[in-house]
This record gives sequence, C-alpha cells and structure tokens, in this order.
Amino acid sequence: MSGRPLQALPWRTSYAGKTRRFGIEIEFSGLELSDVAQLVAAQLKLNLAAAGRYRYKMSGDKAGDWLLELDFQRLTKMGEQSFDADSITDNLQESLESLLAAVAKKVVPLELVTPPLPYARLDEVIDLIALLHQHGAKGSSESLQYAFGLQLNPEIPSADATTLRQIIQAFVCLQDWLRQREHIDVVRSLTSYIEPYPKAYQQKITDSAYQPALSELIDDYLEFNPSRNRALDCLPLFLHLDQKRVRAVTDDKLIKARPAFHYRLPSCEIHRKEWGLQHAWDGWAEVEFLAADHQRLADCMAAYRQHLAKLNSTTASWISKVEQTWLSR
Repeated sequence: MSGRPLQALPWRTSYAGKTRRFGIEIEFSGLELSDVAQLVAAQLKLNLAAAGRYRYKMSGDKAGDWLLELDFQRLTKMGEQSFDADSITDNLQESLESLLAAVAKKVVPLELVTPPLPYARLDEVIDLIALLHQHGAKGSSESLQYAFGLQLNPEIPSADATTLRQIIQAFVCLQDWLRQREHIDVVRSLTSYIEPYPKAYQQKITDSAYQPALSELIDDYLEFNPSRNRALDCLPLFLHLDQKRVRAVTDDKLIKARPAFHYRLPSCEIHRKEWGLQHAWDGWAEVEFLAADHQRLADCMAAYRQHLAKLNSTTASWISKVEQTWLSR
C-alpha cells in the first residue's frame, strides 16, 4: 500500500464553515463478515454490536458510527428478523434466507462504511485497507464474478450553485481520463452502477453560458440523471439541498440525503499491494483543482466541447489532451 501522504485539496472548509469531512465506502470479499467486524473494531478501539445477521455497527467514535454489512439489501432486511422454530412459515423463510446467503457470499461484497471523517483522520482508513489486505481481502479484478468499488463522499465546500456547477463541470471534462486510470474490469464496466452522464447533459453543463441558479441546476440534473447509477452521483447532495424537488422525480429509498458528492467510479483493488485510498483520492483531487481554477476550467470546457462536436475525435485523443494540458501536476 502506498505510503505517500494524501494531497490536500483546494477547499479546506465545508459549506458549514467547518473542516471538510469525507465519507468512504469500501466493497470487498474474501473474508467472513464477523471476522472483519472484529478486526475493524479492534483496530479502531470501537464497541462492536450486531445489527442483524448480516450487519454490524461499531460505535464510540466521535465522528459517528462505522458500519459493516453484506451489500445485499433484501438479505440484510431478512437478517433483522427473528424466527419461531415452531412456525412452518418461519422455517421456510429461514431456509430461503440460508439459500440467499450461500449464493450472496460468492458474488456480493462486504461493505465497510466510515462516518464522515476529517482529512487528518484519513490515515486510519489507509491503515484499515492495509490490514484487510494482509488478511486476504479481495477486490474487483480478483474474480470475474466481482464488481466492487471504493466510493468517496467529499463534503461540499459550498452550497452555492456556482461552486457545485464548477465541480460537476470539472468532473465531466475529466471523466474519460478518470475512467481510463481506474482500469475498470469487464464485469464492473458491464454494470449500470457507474454510467457516465448522457452526452446531452455534458454539452449543456459545459456551455460557458450555463450559469443556473441552484433550483435550475438541480432540475437540469434530474431531467438527465434521475438515477443514482452515475459515476458522480449528485442525488444525495441535491436531496439534502432540496428534498421536495428531488422526491418529485424519484422515490428511490436508497438515495440518502447528505451534503456531499457521491463519487462512485473508483474500483476497489484491495488485493493488490500497491493499491490504496490514494489512487481514488488523487483522481478526485484533479477534479477539485480544475474546478477551483476558474480560467483553466473555462478553457478546458471549451476544448472538451470541441472534442464532443468533432466526429473524428476519439476518447483516447481527449485523454491524451487531458494528460498533456489539463491536470494540475
């Protein structure tokens, strides 16, 4: 695992005027749920409690609870129920649960979810990734059955429509480069979980004349992206900012309001010694550095719109231009 410190981001404070926080979700396999729960609780000196047969909660952290679960909503709900040994119906339900659990164990990841952590505490996540790697955790490319990710939830630096728009614009311009550097495996690329924004939305949001109020920014996003299955999912953020507006378009209960972007693109390659949080972090950092440099962002958007308009322009050619011109390093 990489030992280089995570680079600081251009925005240090949150929309609330406090130190920015970052939630992280890590999907992996290869270990037993209870073993991972004990490892994490011991490493962080937290109190461990089962919240069902497929979910654990670790409390005692001032930042909030850490969660670990089998990432299969139906099964985790079943795991919260108790069974009556004398009930035929309950016996059938228990048998069905056992069957689902046996199947899920082969393809469904465990998911470790951190509370929102300040930048200064992200080393704890780096250490946990190294610990899980040492104990045999498996990532996405370890098996053709896997499609695992590492998801970042960076707290927004401002609730101002301009700042939010610029971050989305920067992501749109860099998304092909970000996708290429992830080396996304075949199975994960075939899922719908990390879809790019539709081309029509990319053209709209990268137009230099597009300077919407927050309500318009949200409405336009919802028009083109009513699904949480986007590489950069803004629905949790927009639900936090305007619940009524978002719920008028989608009632998906999996969308949880939070003042953060939901960056779903990075793959989890925890079985690789050289992989770590740094890989996803460095990609997201480029998005923020571009978004924070207004003139560079404007020039990049103009170039990207030209790329979209050219019939003979390839993704590879745009990635090359990004690497030559539009990265901060």
